[in-house]
Amino acid sequence: MSSLTALEKRTFERLFDMSSGYVLGFSNRTMEEFILDTVGIEIYDEKYNIASGSKANRLRAFWTKEPDNLVAKLLSAMIELCETEYTPDLDLVNRAKTIVERLKGSLLVEDLDALTPNLPERDFELLARSVHDSIHNGKPEVGLDHLHTFVTRYIRVLAEQESVAYSKNKPLHSTFGEIIRALRARGAIETEMAERILKSSISTFESFSEVRNDRSLAHPNTLLSFDEALLIFRHVASAIRFLKTITESKEPQKSELDKNDLPF
Repeated sequence: MSSLTALEKRTFERLFDMSSGYVLGFSNRTMEEFILDTVGIEIYDEKYNIASGSKANRLRAFWTKEPDNLVAKLLSAMIELCETEYTPDLDLVNRAKTIVERLKGSLLVEDLDALTPNLPERDFELLARSVHDSIHNGKPEVGLDHLHTFVTRYIRVLAEQESVAYSKNKPLHSTFGEIIRALRARGAIETEMAERILKSSISTFESFSEVRNDRSLAHPNTLLSFDEALLIFRHVASAIRFLKTITESKEPQKSELDKNDLPF
């Protein structure tokens, strides 16, 4: 799903004149063709049939169900159409363009949408949102401490689901290594190559605490550079993406993890 906020959606609702159920001057056919040509999606698929199934409701469903990159691409094209064929409010147009640029910011980390909680819990979800926000706002260096907290929580929940022992004092990379062995043992990791790729991440996670303590907002530090922080985000998100993919088919066990049992 996209990260459009309620207020941001209101900007596009007004710009595209969606209050009556219509979208700009689109007919069913022209809206279908425009969206298909722009992002390759059939908007009249049942997936987008919510409420009355009107053009406006289908666009709202698209905002809800699709990721930031697709939503940004479609909205950008619609803004251009609006400017070309209509006389929109310039303030609305400028605000809409700013929102699109924010959505495009999520493309900086390809696997960003993998950074979602593996346990339904409000605090965990708020933590994940703060991690996403740091990328959406183009400031990965600001989100490093929350990324570390998120990964620690994620790995510990996964450890419990995979029957791997953990404790407050057990290093994150040690727990991660044992999870890899458990996944390999039960056949979730099929090749030695994939296992080795994941094992190469162990040293990365071993260094993560140092980054969190010495180069993030966790303490009064000099922040890491944008590019280096972005590199860390990309590597961590990629590892979590693969873990999520190979573990989601297993029925998770009910967690007894103490949400406050974090090492900092």
